[in-house]
Amino acid sequence: MQSRPSVRADGAHFSGQQPRAVQKALGMLEAVAHLGPGTSAKEIARFADVPPTTAYRMLNFLVAEGFLVRVPDLSGFALGRRTAELAHSAAETRPSDSLHEVVEELRSHTRFGIHVASFSGGRLRFVDHDPDHEIAAVGVLSKHLHATALGKVMLAHHPQLGTGAAGLPRLTEYTICNHDELARELRMVVLDGFAHESQESRIGRAGLAVPIRDESTCVVGGLYLQGAAGRVHPDDALVRFLIDGSARLTGML
Repeated sequence: MQSRPSVRADGAHFSGQQPRAVQKALGMLEAVAHLGPGTSAKEIARFADVPPTTAYRMLNFLVAEGFLVRVPDLSGFALGRRTAELAHSAAETRPSDSLHEVVEELRSHTRFGIHVASFSGGRLRFVDHDPDHEIAAVGVLSKHLHATALGKVMLAHHPQLGTGAAGLPRLTEYTICNHDELARELRMVVLDGFAHESQESRIGRAGLAVPIRDESTCVVGGLYLQGAAGRVHPDDALVRFLIDGSARLTGML
């Protein structure tokens, strides 16, 4: 069996600075996990609250150790093989088979991509990707919640999150950039039980999302459908399909 490089400290004990260094490295891995593939060094540094010079040095180390990789155009970073192995090992300890089985069955009844996200800890994180459909604008989802159906569900049911320091940046000509307009839409998300996006995060793409609740009816995640802008509409049949599907996922996140 081929040996792999190990991350270890010199000597038997941590020095005064080493625990802080470990915290920074873990924060940077968390940044890429939440912000998505292609996250830039500047974005990682800001998310992890690490000085840029320190971030560049630690990013090179994490790449060399296999925890991160550079995306093909070298514009940013993605999670590496060793991080994926850790995530896979952690997934094996979670009772997620039933959730995956339900979602797979839902996928068999639609031509659109179906994804499941968790809102745990106030952060949007995908826990079940549709293997046959790429998540369009995946890097936008966690950074610009106002521009996606899934983000709107999260903001509508967790208003304490706000929209962050970035405000409401315009990603396309259809993005909602007015706070009052967004507030009205979020109220309708709660009343209607679903959220809709149409070319707000990416031209040519549209989506629908509904909340997933735990046993105490708290919203803990979302069921997200994505497809071409000309085909994904908030019609009664498609919305009912998602609401019924999310009801089957109650208590599974």
